[in-house]
Amino acid sequence: MFTEFLENNALNIVLIIIFAYVGRRFAMIFVSRVVKKTIRAGKYKTLADERQREDTVVSTLSTALRVMIWVIAGLLLMSEFGVNIGPLLAGAGIAGVALGFGAQSMVKDFLAGIFIVMENQYRVGDVIQINQSVSGVVEHVSLRATVLRDLDGMVHHISNGEIQIATNMTMEFANVNLDIGVGYDTDINKLELLINEIGTSIAQDETWQNQIFEAPVFLRVDDFADSAIIIKITGKTAPMRQWAVTGELRKRLKAAFDKEGIEIPFPQRVIHEAKKPKSKK
Repeated sequence: MFTEFLENNALNIVLIIIFAYVGRRFAMIFVSRVVKKTIRAGKYKTLADERQREDTVVSTLSTALRVMIWVIAGLLLMSEFGVNIGPLLAGAGIAGVALGFGAQSMVKDFLAGIFIVMENQYRVGDVIQINQSVSGVVEHVSLRATVLRDLDGMVHHISNGEIQIATNMTMEFANVNLDIGVGYDTDINKLELLINEIGTSIAQDETWQNQIFEAPVFLRVDDFADSAIIIKITGKTAPMRQWAVTGELRKRLKAAFDKEGIEIPFPQRVIHEAKKPKSKK
């Protein structure tokens, strides 16, 4: 009986598996080419933005197609093994209605995922913060969930339906936003010239010039703190380069401040000693 089964069905089973595998590979190539032709380069400011958008859409559509292909292949294989898939398909319709009531959170995830992709809220490779708590690099986006890897290397899986606030830190450009404290005896006009000079020197440096869109500059006196005057410095950088540029700026500012005798003060407290009461004679 088993020999007869192999003679009648073995070829069909092998063909179904082969077609499913080849179909999956072809679908990936087809999706990739269609997405690249559909996404117009003129809509994005840089080539990196265009590629991130392509990777995100390809990742999302590929996941959906893979599931669809293997589900169809599974049903065909069950048919070859003599399983009547008619009742299964009919039952799937009834189960789908039941699941529609019981799996509202999953439907919410899929709808949220569709809007994330359609609205280009973030892409694979972006650095984002979810709900003002979890942050990291986007490694994968599907219609159901978003996968982030944080700075410690830990991977976070977040259901799309649970995302209320998605903060994209690397969309198109990023800003240097540096607050630095200096002593109250500092000449602010001299300090402004020094900061602008250092910002310009970084922007013109061969190592950094392609990463900086606008040189870091003195913006304003931001606050009078307890022991320091707080100065705000801003600039514009390429996406994901704000942290490296800010780090280099801090290093150069520290060296320049040491050379010019500009103090970066520690927290200070003024202590007044109470006068001792005069002793009665």
